[in-house]
Amino acid sequence: MTSPSQPNTDDAGATRAHEAHGSDVDSPGRDVAPSVTKTSTVDPLAGFPVPRVEIERLIDAALAEDIGPGDVTTLATVAPEAEATAHMLAKAPGRIAGLPVAAAAFARLDPRVQFEFMAAEGTSISMLPQIIATIHGPARSILTGERVALNIVQRLSGVAAMAARCAKAVEGTKARVLDTRKTTPGMRALEKYAVRMGGAHNHRTGLYDGILIKDNHIRAAGGITAAVGAARRYAQPLVRVEVEVSTRAELDEALEAGADMILLDNMKPSMLREAVALVDGRALLEASGGITLQNLREVAETGVDFISLGAITHSAPALDISLDIIGNQAKGISWWGFTDSVQDPI
Repeated sequence: MTSPSQPNTDDAGATRAHEAHGSDVDSPGRDVAPSVTKTSTVDPLAGFPVPRVEIERLIDAALAEDIGPGDVTTLATVAPEAEATAHMLAKAPGRIAGLPVAAAAFARLDPRVQFEFMAAEGTSISMLPQIIATIHGPARSILTGERVALNIVQRLSGVAAMAARCAKAVEGTKARVLDTRKTTPGMRALEKYAVRMGGAHNHRTGLYDGILIKDNHIRAAGGITAAVGAARRYAQPLVRVEVEVSTRAELDEALEAGADMILLDNMKPSMLREAVALVDGRALLEASGGITLQNLREVAETGVDFISLGAITHSAPALDISLDIIGNQAKGISWWGFTDSVQDPI
C-alpha cells in the first residue's frame, strides 16, 4: 500500500475508488508524528501481523462493492473542498481490533485522510462511549469510506470481544480456547488475528498447516489406524497428527495408532473426564462440538488441554461502533460539522 502521504495512483482498484467518490488525489496527506497514546501513521499496516496483500485485496473489494460507480449521496450533498473531523466511538463494552485495517481503508480511498489512533489493539472497552480513533480530511472521503472502515472494526472487535469472554471463562484451568476454520470467506487471517487480540488462541490456519483427520477422512481412508498411518508417512517429522473420535473404542484405537492429539467430538463432561484419565498425558486432548460460552467452564474443568468452538468467529456479534462527524463546536464550522473556513474543528 502506498503511504498516506503519497497518492496511490499505481493501483488500479484504488484509483477507481478515488475517481468514483470525486476526490482530488493530487494533494499529499499531512504526516503527523506518532506519540505514545495517539498516533497518526504514514503506513498503518507497518508491522501488522497479517499479510499486506490480503488486507489490500479485502479493502479494494469492499470499497468497490460499496462505492460502485460513485457515492451519489455524498457527491450530491457535500462540496468538494469541505473538510471534516470525525470520531470513531465504541458504544458497547468489548475489545478493540482492526483499527490499522480501517486506517488503511481510508488511506486506500484518499491518502489525505488522517487517522489518529486513540486506542491500542486489544484494548478493553468499559467506559462508554469511548473515542477509539479520530479521522480528519476531505469530508467526501470520510463519508464514502465510513461504512467499509466501520464494518471492518465492528466485525473484528466483535470477534475479539467474544474471544475475550471465552478466555475469561476458562481462567484458572489448564485449558486453552481455540478458534476453528469457521470464518468469514476472505477474512480468515484477520478474524484469527482478532481472536488473539481477545486472548484466545488459533487452531490451524487452513488445510495446509496441520493434519486433522476427521470422521469423513476416517471413512474414506478405511479406519483410524489406516488414516493415522498414512498421515505419518505423508507428514514432515514435526507436523502434529490429530484425529477426531467420538467413542471410547475410537479413542483406544487413536492412542494405539500413535496420534499426537485427539479431538473428542461432542462428548459430555463425564466422558471427557474419563478420556483425560485414560489418556493420562499420552496425547493432547481437544474438546469440540456442542461447546458454548455457557458450558465452556464445565468443559475446561474436565482437564482437557484445548477447547475449540466455531462460535468465536461464526457467531460473534459485531461490536457497536459508530463514526460521528464533529459539529457545532468551533468557529468556522457549519452545523453539520464541515469546515467553512481555515480553522480546524475541535
